[in-house]
Amino acid sequence: MEFNDFIKQAARVKPDERQLRMLRETPFYLFVHFSPNTYTDLEWGDGTEDPAIFNPTELDCEQWARAAISAGAKGIILTAKHHDGFCLWQSAYTEHCMKNSPYKNGEGDVVRECADACRKYGLKFGFYLSPWDRNSKYYGTDEYNDYYCNQLTELLTNYGEIFHVWFDGACGEGPNGKKQVYDFDRYLALIEKYQPQATYFNDAGIIRWCGNESGTAAHAQWAVVPSELCFHNKNIQTGAGPFAGTLEGIYNSDGDLGALSNILYSKGLVFSPAETDMSIRPGWFWHEQQQPHSLERLFDTYLGTVGGNTTFNLNVPPMKNGRFDSRDVKRLAELGELIRKSFEKDISADGKIEEAALSDTQSVFTLTLPEKRHISFIEIAERISEGQRVEGFKLFFDDCGIIKQLAQGTTIGSRRILKVDRDTDIIKLKIISARDRADIEWIKLY
Repeated sequence: MEFNDFIKQAARVKPDERQLRMLRETPFYLFVHFSPNTYTDLEWGDGTEDPAIFNPTELDCEQWARAAISAGAKGIILTAKHHDGFCLWQSAYTEHCMKNSPYKNGEGDVVRECADACRKYGLKFGFYLSPWDRNSKYYGTDEYNDYYCNQLTELLTNYGEIFHVWFDGACGEGPNGKKQVYDFDRYLALIEKYQPQATYFNDAGIIRWCGNESGTAAHAQWAVVPSELCFHNKNIQTGAGPFAGTLEGIYNSDGDLGALSNILYSKGLVFSPAETDMSIRPGWFWHEQQQPHSLERLFDTYLGTVGGNTTFNLNVPPMKNGRFDSRDVKRLAELGELIRKSFEKDISADGKIEEAALSDTQSVFTLTLPEKRHISFIEIAERISEGQRVEGFKLFFDDCGIIKQLAQGTTIGSRRILKVDRDTDIIKLKIISARDRADIEWIKLY
């Protein structure tokens, strides 16, 4: 394919309705890691834990929901099963589950209580079902995929609408010394069958991993990436690049996944935005001695993820009694208050915006306010429903009649938030590089 034709196609790779809904309606949600690890003070269990140790005597999923709302999160993803294989519901396919927990005399169902609390408080509900199961005797055999699909079907069909299903790629030795070959095509077909509106996270999925667990998004965050990376995403929307060859070794931790230097060699492009995940404290499970991260770090992570063309999945682990730690609850409320205060009034609504084309792929957007105002944050968004195009931009402001550069960046995508501190009545956004004419949906000033 000719270079220009391929770039035009790349500019028009679009999200499906599920992906667009995640980016625009559900960019921030909570992860809840809860399992026997909470009681053993471990991060990874080995599957030999006695189910009787799991006993959240004061389980309060409504407290989780209220804490999520206070932070501004739109949903909760629960670890229905972690690597230890213990199931937080009444699974018909294993005894390593709530049937043998003393909670509610073996009749408890944490998945049910969490799903019900989410719906009561208007939150979306999703789950994580670890493919690695260190308890199952089937792990490492052909039968394991049947076992896993049976459990996945239970979760997809018994708990109402699911917004997001979370998979990781952890794969260790089973009791027979063999590693499992996961049948992800079969797993994903079940989601399409039972929860067709749900997105799914996987390092090669329609929502992909950002490549780290520290809450750090790439400096140039593309949602349009080579299909070789996100091979579980079958929605390839372009032909092969003009130099199509091999992209062996490409990985989520690479900072330039969607750059020309990669996509020109791809066999086709897909729309797979990144999810950025981290925990509110150093561990993924609750450990009494650990403290939550500072408000500053969490807020900066929010700006760099939700404001960096990714979704933000923030883990908050319950304590042994089944409640969130009061320290975490307090920090979530502080985060939510800071987000609300920072973005409560869009002062650009008082202004006027004009666009001037400089070329087919360069343009300047000038936003003029009726008077000089103090600006703390600038939020820019492409019309992502039509694709992601901008590769580089600069921001300028009027300083007493002199136009000065304020900031610069690479990609924009669904949402780009820049932290500034200026008094001005004119902001100019100059698109210096794009794959087609930039389609800017909004420029907001706060």
